[in-house]
Amino acid sequence: MGAKNVCLMTDKNLSHLPPVQVVMDSLVKNGITFELYDNVRVEPTDTSFMDAIEFAKRGAFDAYVAVGGGSTMDTCKAANLYASNPQSEFLDYVNAPIGKGKPVSVPLKPLIAVPTTSGTGSETTGVAIFDYEHLKVKTGIASRAIKPTLGLVDPLHTLHMPGQVVANSGFDVLCHALESYTALPYHMRSPCPSNPISRPAYQGSNPISDIWSVQALRIVAKYLKRAVRNPDDLEARSNMHLASAFAGIGFGNAGVHLCHGMSYPISGLVKTYKAKDYNVDHPLVPHGLSVVLTSPAVFTFTAKMFPERHLETAEILGADTRTAKIQDAGPVLADTLRKFLFDLNVDNGLAAIGYSKADIPALVKGTLPQERVTKLAPRPQSEEDLSALFEASMKLY
Repeated sequence: MGAKNVCLMTDKNLSHLPPVQVVMDSLVKNGITFELYDNVRVEPTDTSFMDAIEFAKRGAFDAYVAVGGGSTMDTCKAANLYASNPQSEFLDYVNAPIGKGKPVSVPLKPLIAVPTTSGTGSETTGVAIFDYEHLKVKTGIASRAIKPTLGLVDPLHTLHMPGQVVANSGFDVLCHALESYTALPYHMRSPCPSNPISRPAYQGSNPISDIWSVQALRIVAKYLKRAVRNPDDLEARSNMHLASAFAGIGFGNAGVHLCHGMSYPISGLVKTYKAKDYNVDHPLVPHGLSVVLTSPAVFTFTAKMFPERHLETAEILGADTRTAKIQDAGPVLADTLRKFLFDLNVDNGLAAIGYSKADIPALVKGTLPQERVTKLAPRPQSEEDLSALFEASMKLY
């Protein structure tokens, strides 16, 4: 790439671990000047994004390397975008209706993404997610322009993940695969944009994404429990890392829907919950956990539209569907997911992470702006529907 001045981004935990050391050694050995930014926040905010953006603007870098999970890769995408267009304001590229959702028309610098979780699949996508603190809700930036130039998908980089991080990042893979496979089909999305530059990054389910999503789901079904239960199971850890990238290619083109749309306020409105195995100084509902807790309720709700697909995914996840009636697709998939989560000791619903019925209006209010994803659900939803889904997710077992 001919890079002479590189920005290396990571977080405080990873900065002392082998994946980052390997990158620094390589840059030093090859005589490439670099600056280390290790101030990435786990579950980034607009403030933490802006701090990284300022660093990138000052450094005048000609390439970026992001070593970490989705938080690091997304922070680096944002830093590259805004440093490439210094006169833009922060909300210019943030998804509407929170930001202006402007298309990206400036060229960006090369970005190499090195994922260390299995995971967000962020090395494959044109999306960067953050908490918008003023509204206490997650939103993001979505544009093909911010996709990494190169992703280095190496399972050896993931062996430093603690058990709960393996589980929660694996749940993100599970939901990426399930949601993209059951998303509104691409030819049913409307209205059609008047200009191709306005086409959303997320197109709806389509025959190409389907292949990646289903294969990711098969790998998750076979290997996620093994990867969580035995950290030294290299075959399971390797396959989960591959599934993460596969699901990224699937949802990065098709999109996700309600589990993700509803997860953003679940993360954003966190009170005191601190997830086990996460070394952070702030309350935190890990993204994968916030996504998976609503999955039984969500797929019960969406199954009415494409029941065959819901049954097919239940079967992949281990359900015996030979005698299942097509109208039971939702409950069959929901029960399969509950069993899967119960086997992995997942918190018993939203109540277990600090929410109660009294929080439902705020959770619904935080979901409403997530149109970029909620509109991809195969079944439209009213505020009452969303309230009922949150209520049904308070307890899983």
